[in-house]
Amino acid sequence: MSRVGNPYDNAYAESFIKAVKFEEVYQTEYENYREAYACIERFINLYNGKRLHSSLGYIPPDEFEEKLMKQPSTLS
Repeated sequence: MSRVGNPYDNAYAESFIKAVKFEEVYQTEYENYREAYACIERFINLYNGKRLHSSLGYIPPDEFEEKLMKQPSTLS
């Protein structure tokens, strides 16, 4: 659990929320809640499926997770 008012405790989540706000929400005027939900959902799918992330070696999170799951487990 992070401390109240300290965004550094969860920097990855804070960075993601910033991306959603600046790259989708602040640039779009939604007609209603359903449209907002659909557009934000589409953005999240794009963010995870196609957008390259430097912290993951410039591959999308979905591809990174797929590669990670194919690796043999070191836990036994």
